[in-house]
Amino acid sequence: MFAQSFSHVRAWVFDLDNTLYHPSARLFDQIEARMVAWLKRELGVSGQEADRLRADYWATYGTTLAGLMAVHRIDPWPFLRDVHDIDMDHLPDDPDLAACIRALPGRRIVYTNGDAPYAARVLAARGLTGAFDAIYGIEHAGWRPKPDRQAFDAIFASDGLRPDKAAMFEDDIRNLAAPHAMGMRTVHVAPGADPQPHIHHHTDDLTGFLSQVLSDIPAQV
Repeated sequence: MFAQSFSHVRAWVFDLDNTLYHPSARLFDQIEARMVAWLKRELGVSGQEADRLRADYWATYGTTLAGLMAVHRIDPWPFLRDVHDIDMDHLPDDPDLAACIRALPGRRIVYTNGDAPYAARVLAARGLTGAFDAIYGIEHAGWRPKPDRQAFDAIFASDGLRPDKAAMFEDDIRNLAAPHAMGMRTVHVAPGADPQPHIHHHTDDLTGFLSQVLSDIPAQV
């Protein structure tokens, strides 16, 4: 089924949030609540206005942080440390996913619009520490967020990754347009299919999808 689609892939790029764990974990509920509290406190606005700004900056700039940096010139690190100070105790270990990722032929990386220290905490909570060769956060892209093409260019150049021999797994459909244009295989990981010309595959079961990929390219494992 996937032999032709993935037989050439030598680099496997995974988004973090809502991709390497199921959206039902609702980590972003915690993060968004902390963002609203931060905006309310630091900008001196109402809770309603803070939530409006959070959503507007995300839609316009790719992330709320990118909007805050562009409009308010904030220092990103205090913001990131604050909003990522969340409870992950309910995130389960996933040894089956870890085994699938470790078995993928070639290089395996995480690339997130969050920061790398936060990503490392999520991976630890999921039992995925050591399953990846590198973790890249927004700080490694010069604070440019996905879906900005320059952000992908910066990360892939730093890693030495060839897009034409890579696959991208991502829950935010906006963030797959640039990888598709760069020649990557694109996999939308989310409940409910949303057919788009820049999406090659869709799944709501990452472990099952990777298991099928591995079964179709056994000679490379």
